[in-house]
Order: sequence, then C-alpha cells, then structure tokens
Amino acid sequence: MSDLRSVPTLDDVARTAGVSTATVSRCLNSPERVVEQTRKRVMRAVEQLGYTPNFGARVMAAKRTFTIGAIIPTMENAIFARGLQAFQEALHARGYTLLVASSAYQPQIEEEQIKALVARGADGLLLIGQDRDPAVYEYLRARAIPVLSAWVYMADSDRPTVGFNNRQAMRSLAQHVIDYGHRRIGVISGIMQGNDRASERVAGLRDAMRDNGLDADKARVIETPYAVEAGALAFQSLMQVPTPPSVIMCGNDVLAVGALRGAQDMGVSVPQDVSITGFDDIELARIVTPQITTVHVPHREMGRRAAAALIDMVEKRSTGVSVELDVSVQIRGSLKDLTAKR
Repeated sequence: MSDLRSVPTLDDVARTAGVSTATVSRCLNSPERVVEQTRKRVMRAVEQLGYTPNFGARVMAAKRTFTIGAIIPTMENAIFARGLQAFQEALHARGYTLLVASSAYQPQIEEEQIKALVARGADGLLLIGQDRDPAVYEYLRARAIPVLSAWVYMADSDRPTVGFNNRQAMRSLAQHVIDYGHRRIGVISGIMQGNDRASERVAGLRDAMRDNGLDADKARVIETPYAVEAGALAFQSLMQVPTPPSVIMCGNDVLAVGALRGAQDMGVSVPQDVSITGFDDIELARIVTPQITTVHVPHREMGRRAAAALIDMVEKRSTGVSVELDVSVQIRGSLKDLTAKR
C-alpha cells in the first residue's frame, strides 16, 4: 500500500518556503497579491516538492469552481481562434480554467451546451453575439450565472457586450467600395437567422448604399454556411447572370477566400474582372493572392477585455460593463479602384 505521507501538503510547502500556509494559498490563488520575491520562493518550493493544490478544497473555500465556459459557433475555421486564445491566456493568468464548446450555429445545440456547462459548475459564460431565445438568458439569470457576449457591441443592451459595431464596420467598408466606383454589388453572407453579426453586416452594407443614393434592394444577397467551398459556390451563382456584380462583399474572410477560389475555377480575374472583400482580417486574408480587402477586428484585445470583464462579474467587482473596440478597413489587392485614371 502506498504511503500517503509521501504526498506533499500545503504545510510542507509553507515549511520549505519559510512562510505561512496563508501565504502559500495566496500565491496559488491570487498571485498578484504577493510580492514577487516571496512568490518566487513559494513556487520554487511547490516545484521542488511536486505539490498539487487540492482543487476541491479551493472550490469549497472560494465557493467557485474557477472555471469559465465559452460557446463559439464553430471550430472549423480561424474566425474565433485568435480571440479565444487571448481569452484563455487572460483567464489562466487569473487562475481560471476555460471549457470550450461549439454549437455549429445551431441554437438548440447552444442551449444544451449552456445547460451542460452550468451543470458542471461554470462560474460564468462567454457567448458569441446576443441573438438567442430570451428563455436562455432567463435560465442564466435565475441561476445567477454571469454571462457576457463578445464579437458584438450594443450600447443599449441590458447585458454586457465586448466587441464592435458590426453594422457600422460593414457600412464603413461598403463606403470605401462605393467610393472606388462600384455600383453593382453582390453579397455572400453567413446564414442570418439567429446570427446578429451576419444580419448586422448586411444591414450596414444596405445603409451605405442608401447613403449614396443607391437602391439597396438591388444588392443580391446569398446566404450560405461559413466555409470555403460554400463561398466558391455562392460566387459562381452571383457571377452567372447577364450583368454580374463588379464587387462581391463577403460576410467574413473565409467566404471571401472561397469566392476567390470560385473566381479561379471560373477563370475570372480578381480584381481585374471582379473585386472581392471580406471581414475579420484573419491570417488567411493575407496569405492568398491577391490579399483580401477586409475589416480588421482586434481579436486578441477583444479576448483579453472579455476575460477581464467576465472575471470582474464572477468575482462581484462589477455587474458588467460593455466595451466597444475600434475596427479599421484594410484596403488590399482584391479591391479595384474603378475611378482611377487609366
């Protein structure tokens, strides 16, 4: 039978480091509250002894699990990867663990995952967007689970958001497109039902058209899942008309890369024959040829700010504060300036 006394305890760490058990506990649970010299001494003792904190005891003492749940719509592409990585890093720095689930853009699956994460003791939840059944928010409110929405900013929402104004961001990109002389505009959008980011981006494009005296109803919109293959098929559909668009604006960079592939398959030159724009500015947009004109989203900053805001809510330092981040239009080779002198 193994000797249980060989398992190092909190007392052993304290004795080795020459500090109190309370100091060891603070080093492990709230390292920012301990001076660096002492913290280093304690962590050397932890490593030397091979001490592993008792998670159950920590949970009972703090009445928290130090676990945050995040449900993203997809893991199939890089749309959410950078922001979620920064979110996880910021959580880890504060002693929290991240549990991630993917809903595949299905509201029913997301609701099941929310309930599963709550059942597993998640202290708070990060969700993407705000468009969901009010009953979901009521479920979380009744259980006092802090929830924060990212990738959107809504100043008038009664729930905190950390992100950007999707409608205004696409409106700005569309204004650049129109300033470049484009009037025949096609759109490849994500499925808008249940996706406020997708619907707001299409609304922003229509805003810009109306601002410039264009008939917003003439912008042909194809809704499709976020996949390269889907973007290629949608591009081909938009181009197979007597008078095709001079520019195709895509709801994100994944669809834009798909549109670029569709153009190559059809022998259509970008941007000489048709321009293509995206949204998000993920790495994919910069490694294709031509590079894609898009909207730069500060994904890492959004992840960090979301983590800080959600932890403040969990630790009851805040009831939730919304944060709006700036985005910027990145003009690249996939957009042709039709007003340029020949």
